[in-house]
Amino acid sequence: QNYDVDLRILKRRIQMGYNFNIHPEIEKAETLPGSFYKNDQIFSDLKDKVFLKTWQFAGDVNDIKLQNQIKPLSVLENYLNEPMILTRDSKDKIHCVSNVCTHRGNIIVNDGGPAKSLTCKYHGRKFELDGKFKFMPEFSDAENFPRPCDSLHKFPLIQWGPLLFVGLDESYDFQSVIDKMKERVGFLPIDEFVFDPVRSKDYLVNTHWALYCDNYLEGFHIPYVHSDLNQALDYGTYTTELYDNCNLQIGYSDDAVETFELPEGHPDLGKHVAAYYYWVFPNMMFNFYPWGLSINIVKPLSLNRTKVSFLSYVWDESKIEESAGALLDKVEREDEFVVENVHQGLKSSFYTTGRFSPKREQGVHHFHRLLAEFMNKE
Repeated sequence: QNYDVDLRILKRRIQMGYNFNIHPEIEKAETLPGSFYKNDQIFSDLKDKVFLKTWQFAGDVNDIKLQNQIKPLSVLENYLNEPMILTRDSKDKIHCVSNVCTHRGNIIVNDGGPAKSLTCKYHGRKFELDGKFKFMPEFSDAENFPRPCDSLHKFPLIQWGPLLFVGLDESYDFQSVIDKMKERVGFLPIDEFVFDPVRSKDYLVNTHWALYCDNYLEGFHIPYVHSDLNQALDYGTYTTELYDNCNLQIGYSDDAVETFELPEGHPDLGKHVAAYYYWVFPNMMFNFYPWGLSINIVKPLSLNRTKVSFLSYVWDESKIEESAGALLDKVEREDEFVVENVHQGLKSSFYTTGRFSPKREQGVHHFHRLLAEFMNKE
């Protein structure tokens, strides 16, 4: 029996074994092959190898602003579909726990609202708001019960201003990503940023999710695709900086466009910065403008379809119209046209791989290297 189990594990490892090779030197590197974007098995394996090894946006802290309040959520619905519950206990501490009962796997919470504990409606098992096992009827004769595994799985949670992030894998150091962003945007009062539902929107794009990220990660296409954005930004000075699990694109401008008022000691003091574009592996973008923040969450739906959620957090509304982020909807539609065309082009039987522009596509090269690294792991 143990032999059969080991054999199944071995077969699965062979099935999931990949050998994507992205040369570390961009001058010599080739892109991921076209098959990466059109293979159903690869798309499926990305769940385990990439998304379950990273962090995701979990919502706004104001969604659970009262003590003894709960809110169910599904991380990357229609792809991961990981059921979770955000809770705020009587001590005002926020938790994120599994929404799957440890008895028979029932979904515990279907609706948010006030709650002092979590009770499964199937057989009455109860949990504290931090996920700890509390009570189970008709189990007095069960031996070695309760065990630690009878409590709900607790996910690591990080709050940054009003933003909440949940970890699917603790080995991914998400706090270091936030700290890296703070080096440039830490002077902004993010605690004062307010979610604006009117300026927030979902877009459905007929493309592979990674192609949407590819497009975001380079300013190379700006002069050819975004005429208005190209006028707002100085393409010649557009720069990219790479870090461990994130990277930064800096959009500079002249005095005609709203730019940041940078404090003393800031690394870009004296420069006219119109936007800081942070990408966080694998699928989150944080676009900081003088008026606030636009978060883009790229959500895989299928091999050929992606949802992109634009979440706007406004700090100074008076600066929106004159900023580089004033035409977010127009820029998005232009990007959709391009990435949908690329998605169709990659279905060609005669496309294999491409090359990177060493000057303009460092971010895409970085993304492809990370994807290859995560996919190649046992």
